[in-house]
Amino acid sequence: MSPHASPPTAAFLLLFLSAVAGDGAAAARVPAVIVFGDSSVDAGNNNQISTVLKSNFRPYGRDFFGGRPTGRFSNGRIPPDFISEAVGLRPFVPAYLDPMYGITDFAAGVCFASAGTGFDNATSNVLNVLPIWKEIELYKDYQNKLKAHAGELEAKKIISEALYLISLGTNDFLENYYSLPSTRSRYRTIDQFQDYLLGLAENFLRELYSLGARKMSLTGLPPMGCLPLERTRNYVNGNGNGCMEEYNAVALRFNGKLRGLVKRMNSELSGIRVVFSNPYEVFVQILRNPSHFGFEVVSVACCATGMYEMGYLCDQMSPFTCADAGKYVFWDSFHPTQKTSEIIADHLMKHSLHQIL
Repeated sequence: MSPHASPPTAAFLLLFLSAVAGDGAAAARVPAVIVFGDSSVDAGNNNQISTVLKSNFRPYGRDFFGGRPTGRFSNGRIPPDFISEAVGLRPFVPAYLDPMYGITDFAAGVCFASAGTGFDNATSNVLNVLPIWKEIELYKDYQNKLKAHAGELEAKKIISEALYLISLGTNDFLENYYSLPSTRSRYRTIDQFQDYLLGLAENFLRELYSLGARKMSLTGLPPMGCLPLERTRNYVNGNGNGCMEEYNAVALRFNGKLRGLVKRMNSELSGIRVVFSNPYEVFVQILRNPSHFGFEVVSVACCATGMYEMGYLCDQMSPFTCADAGKYVFWDSFHPTQKTSEIIADHLMKHSLHQIL
């Protein structure tokens, strides 16, 4: 469908997507995909809360089913959507707060993520988005509705056998530690802050475990110093227009600590199966050799000038927005294109998620 075609009605979309979902349900390797995190995996929950951090307008979603801007920070689908399809479920995971969907839809997959959030509550406060504890509260509400819908036994089976995708942490560094003097005064070194976040991540995993989750994927940080926004800041600060290598080094160190946490959780909690899903290396491969993956542009994004815009600054009226997002690694200054997300999801399926499916 042309990105300029009129979007279909909500009723048509529901009918179409339900039909697509039904085709693969019999082959599903897990009964549901359940998602927690930030804008890397938010399917539209921020649409329903009071925050400026939204993407429920064009050109966001122009390559999604029907060209509909769902609230995903992408021109189309995001990694959980591709992972859901890969395990035999629907080709998308709906947002829990999206009024288009209900418990019948959520029984096969649901997203509680909120763009702009992090492990630290101070991160979610920056743009007034859902803190991670609120995502847990929504999950508890979901469990109650699931039990009423499917019955206690079936609900318990879905909860214990579902694949849980957890993706957050980038905002804790870029929007919190490096942006808030109060945080840097509390944690004098980046390692102290990382250890603090690691404790929060452990608490989150343990709480999910106590609520019945068993198959979990903890996603690491991408090379966050290579985001177009950080490249722009690097240029403005007079240090060249390449990646902020300091930020990339922080991401690598934190990923190492997350990997250690996953190993420890597997040894301490009975019946749990956690994997560390690392997007860093494949992302670096894409950035270093874009033509191998079919990309032409890596340093700037498709939307607007591609240097600093995201959210409301990514305006469909901008004359600079690219015609073909498939040639770009990044959609806006902070988020990958649908094509990049598909490559990353495929990499995670092959190198980590297969271990718990």
